[in-house]
Amino acid sequence: MFEEAAEILKKSVVSKRNGKEKRTAMPVFFSILAVLLLIYGIIIRLAGSGTPFFMVWIALALISAFFAVYTGKELWRHVPHAMRMAVRILAVLAAAAVIVTEGFVFTGFRAEEKKADHLIVLGAQVYADGPCRVLKYRLDRAYDYLTENPQAVCIVSGGKGWNEPETEAEIMRRYLLERGISEDRIIKEDRSKSTVENILFSKELLPSGDIPVGIVTNNFHVFRAVSIARKQGLSDAFGIPAGSEALFQPNNMFREFFGVMKDLAKGNM
Repeated sequence: MFEEAAEILKKSVVSKRNGKEKRTAMPVFFSILAVLLLIYGIIIRLAGSGTPFFMVWIALALISAFFAVYTGKELWRHVPHAMRMAVRILAVLAAAAVIVTEGFVFTGFRAEEKKADHLIVLGAQVYADGPCRVLKYRLDRAYDYLTENPQAVCIVSGGKGWNEPETEAEIMRRYLLERGISEDRIIKEDRSKSTVENILFSKELLPSGDIPVGIVTNNFHVFRAVSIARKQGLSDAFGIPAGSEALFQPNNMFREFFGVMKDLAKGNM
């Protein structure tokens, strides 16, 4: 009988210890996550991407900090069960949406073995001293393709944003000229303000919508760009993926999730 009592006491002690460790682990996990998200948001801000998306990482850091306090003080005990279940269900659905969407985005990383006489190079942030890193990847990939296919011409597509010194198309044109691409192989489209407009206005400069058209953009952006192009009638559009920097890929991929959701909701793809 004493042995049974001792065993029950032992199990009780272990259970309490495990429960205490679990209660301690969650606040630590969320605290570390909050710090990492905050640091990453600052890195994205310092990179000067030209968009306020870095604020998403700051917001996620604040949410993680909230959960660190929430789990540390066991505030969940005071939340109605139905509300807790609703939050969990929403979290699972959101995670599923992100995972499925990112799966489609990853399909754009694979280069398609096609040839085209016409390319559309999608614009991105430009500065007084030239294109941003993301755009340089696109332009360098376009340069390689044009060099390998001397009969091909490209449309450099991008208007002037409020925080840009010139149109993206003009700076893209100069970049390719400096690399040795002849001027008669570069066509400017300098009105667009979005990926949808990039394709729409560039399509007007093509001889026909039934010809193969290569869409040059970064790997994380290919799926959405090609989907938009096909929706607009460029039935033989295909992706020519450029690279991107590994450090900024989480930001690129997460931002692209929202881009896909937006264009799906608007019927653009």
